[in-house]
Amino acid sequence: MALMPKRVKWRKSQRGKIRGLATRGNKVSFGEYGLQSMEPGWITARQIEAGRVAATHYLHREGNVYVRIFPHKPVSSKPLETRMGKGKGDPEFWVACIREGTMLFELGGVEENVARNALVRVASKMPCRCRFVKRRHGL
Repeated sequence: MALMPKRVKWRKSQRGKIRGLATRGNKVSFGEYGLQSMEPGWITARQIEAGRVAATHYLHREGNVYVRIFPHKPVSSKPLETRMGKGKGDPEFWVACIREGTMLFELGGVEENVARNALVRVASKMPCRCRFVKRRHGL
């Protein structure tokens, strides 16, 4: 089952622009290793789920996988072969808006080489470039 909010205030939203660097959610907080985005964009609920499944499958249910993003934004589209006008289309899928530097996934309870291999697999499912980061102790 894909991620989506239980209820929203507005059914449809405008596209908007993603500007600037992530100031919140840009550090490894829950695990020891993380996957950080290096460019802005939208990540769909299906892509998030594919990354989560890839990580848990590679880890054989060892350690912890933390998903740091959630798809709050509905993306609408009109049906094919529909004439112009007649209002905005219905919501088709949900996306998470990602700024540069946002922490996407975190892993804990595993060794570094295992975490690196798992997060490389997750990064291949993501639509943006990502990098592997370690927790900085003492900050």
